[in-house]
Amino acid sequence: MTGVATVSVPLWACKTRAPRLSRRKICRILGNVRKRILTLIFGALAASAQTPLTLKDAVKQALGRHPSLEAADARIQAAESRIGQARSGYLPRVQYMENLMRGNNPVYVFGSLLTQRQFTAANFDIVRLNRPDALNNFQSIVTAEQLIYDFGGVRNGVRAAELGRKMTEAEKRAAELNLIAHVARAYHGVTLATQALEVAREALKTAEADLKRAQTVRDAGLATEADVLAVQVHVAAMKEQVIRREADLKVARAALNEALGLPLDTTHELATPLLPAPPVEAASPELRPEIEQIRLAKQAAEAQARSARAGYLPQIAFRAQVEADRQEFFNKGGGNWLVMGSVRWNLFDGNRTRQTVAEARAMASAAAASERQYTNALKLELTKALADFDAATERIAVTEAGVAQAEESLRIIRNRYSNGLATVTELLRAQTALLDAKTRRLAAVHDQRLAAVEVERSAGKLNGDSNVLD
Repeated sequence: MTGVATVSVPLWACKTRAPRLSRRKICRILGNVRKRILTLIFGALAASAQTPLTLKDAVKQALGRHPSLEAADARIQAAESRIGQARSGYLPRVQYMENLMRGNNPVYVFGSLLTQRQFTAANFDIVRLNRPDALNNFQSIVTAEQLIYDFGGVRNGVRAAELGRKMTEAEKRAAELNLIAHVARAYHGVTLATQALEVAREALKTAEADLKRAQTVRDAGLATEADVLAVQVHVAAMKEQVIRREADLKVARAALNEALGLPLDTTHELATPLLPAPPVEAASPELRPEIEQIRLAKQAAEAQARSARAGYLPQIAFRAQVEADRQEFFNKGGGNWLVMGSVRWNLFDGNRTRQTVAEARAMASAAAASERQYTNALKLELTKALADFDAATERIAVTEAGVAQAEESLRIIRNRYSNGLATVTELLRAQTALLDAKTRRLAAVHDQRLAAVEVERSAGKLNGDSNVLD
């Protein structure tokens, strides 16, 4: 929201006399009007800056800017580059080389004169053949080599690189799942800390009211000064609770900003309340990107093994070369060309190929074992999340009843204490019990909301539009 407001005071109003109002009074009235307009404008700007932030909006913000996902995108780009590197095996290799040679070696001089197209009959002289003068040779060579067939070496290398890209994409989806759960934990951490602070402040107000009540009872002769002192100690304890909850809220807000990828001092008005989550459905962890990542790793290892085995077989290639040889850089020279087909067969490489194949096979076996082990671990993780959700749901019902009972108990004991029928110890115990009951209820709701998020994450279904984020 942007806007410009201009409030001006006419010069005639401050420099001339009005028929009924003095000049000073007119200026004061117009000044007050200007202040009110500016206050309304700045208030509107502040309200627009504090747009309520829902949990789903927070998740979308985090998915759009968090550094962990930026790093994941960079890894995907790196995987794309590796695919390009692997595909380069299909393309020709073109090289340019420039050599400068000088010498009087008879064979070198004889051959260079031929390639320079400068050989004459005089060069057949026996003396010149045996003892030629030193000769320069500026040699420019352009070569092009194209692989024709290598029994699947390049093809399987490209396949492994493509599977590597899919693995990084699965890694990013896993990072998104973890980030959404992290944002939900941080968001509900703020709502929990906010409500815990409200409960602590309410308990402090109740304790201060009970202190006045204790003083009244003491003044009526129904209690002693020790009762008042005990309630004062309780008030101090409630103030300490408020201080702790304020510190917890400050840390929770900073943690939320960290999860959103924002400066830690950014302020938000949270709009999603801390309420019990709806029931969740049991699911299977088969959608988890981690399982897909392990499966892709197994396939990539198998492709790398096939690519390595191609090293046992020959490579068929085509080569073309264009060459220019000159006595001077620009003059006295000639050009030639050469084409050839070749078969390259690595008969022995110090067991490098064999060890590479063995490594790839071992990685494929490790990936297969990891898939079995990780699948069971993810099933256990999902089972725990469902159990935590069910337990937290039951805790909510129990703690709600406990809060109602504690409130009624405190009401009865407070009335009895006012009439001198209960001790201050009973009063303080009832106040503490109510604070504990409310705190446990908040913790149960908080744990249930996070357990619902964890169930969706463990099943691989968590996304920015999940119902557990409502």
